[in-house]
Amino acid sequence: MRYIGLMSGTSLDGVDGVLIDIDDGGALKLRGHRHEAFVASLRDELLALNSPGGDELHRAAVAAQGVAHAYASVVNALLFDSGTVARDVRATGAHGQTVRHRPDAGYSAQLLDGALLAELTGIDVVCDLRSRDVAAGGQGAPLAPGFHAAVFGHAEDTRAVLNLGGISNLTLLAPGRAVTGFDCGPANALLDGWCQRHLRQPFDDDGRWAASGQVHAPLLAALLAEPYFDLPPPKSTGRDLFNMSWLDARVAGVAAVDVQATLAALTVESVARDLERHAPQTAALFVCGGGARNAHLMRGFAQRLPRMRIGTTDELGVPVDQVEGAAFAWLAHRFIQRLPGNLAEATGARGPRLLGALYPGQ
Repeated sequence: MRYIGLMSGTSLDGVDGVLIDIDDGGALKLRGHRHEAFVASLRDELLALNSPGGDELHRAAVAAQGVAHAYASVVNALLFDSGTVARDVRATGAHGQTVRHRPDAGYSAQLLDGALLAELTGIDVVCDLRSRDVAAGGQGAPLAPGFHAAVFGHAEDTRAVLNLGGISNLTLLAPGRAVTGFDCGPANALLDGWCQRHLRQPFDDDGRWAASGQVHAPLLAALLAEPYFDLPPPKSTGRDLFNMSWLDARVAGVAAVDVQATLAALTVESVARDLERHAPQTAALFVCGGGARNAHLMRGFAQRLPRMRIGTTDELGVPVDQVEGAAFAWLAHRFIQRLPGNLAEATGARGPRLLGALYPGQ
């Protein structure tokens, strides 16, 4: 069966779409990938909706329509590029754009007009993939560990998969043990935001700006003093906590380039500490997400974790920029097969749950 997965993450850089085939045994084959950036006006509005503001209900509804149009553009490009027709795709798994993540208050809000996406593409849409886990007492995140286990977990070594998106999150894969995972802390959300403010560039290409600065030890200590870092799993986070206001409250008097260097060190150190606390026997760390293309961050992990093999999911057969899209295609497949999509060990839910809501394409 053929599925499409659509992901737009905390980094707000745009939409990744992945077309996959899944056979009866669950084996996955990648058929296509497409990335399209958000138009600036939509990106700015989505970022603004992460914070309280006026007329939020109307603005959120309009933004959800904008997300649906952006997603539909990616779907149509995938179909065209792969020579696939809509009727040959069983379903699209669509994440939506998270604007508030508050499992402590009983919700996680992703903006997407699922009905409009189904109307625009003629393909069944499976979306709202976090709510059922939250309703069952879970964090609603991370949802990728089940996919990571299915695709990367068939090995004798103890390994971890690290997604470096706006937020960093780990999946821990140990033979004979339950798969688990959790959010470590900020990654590209703060790195990109600081770079956009000071260089007027969307991101720090290859981490060169961070590499040119010096880690400010007192600032790094102040950032790591955030209580979230010491919480035990299950735990998840987002821009509700790790936003530019959180950073601004701590950086007074530090040169901009040194803040960038320190934010890179924060990403590396928070992940390394979590591995040392929760998976000290990890032999290999495989990185995916946009941060996997940041050479400065990758060098940082190699230096901080010298006994651990550091690589990317490219080595495991899934390119770093396709892992999350493929994960949501896989979650759509789980929904269609009426199989649970969450791992309670990772999210803290009361048990396995069928995740998602369906909008028929016809």
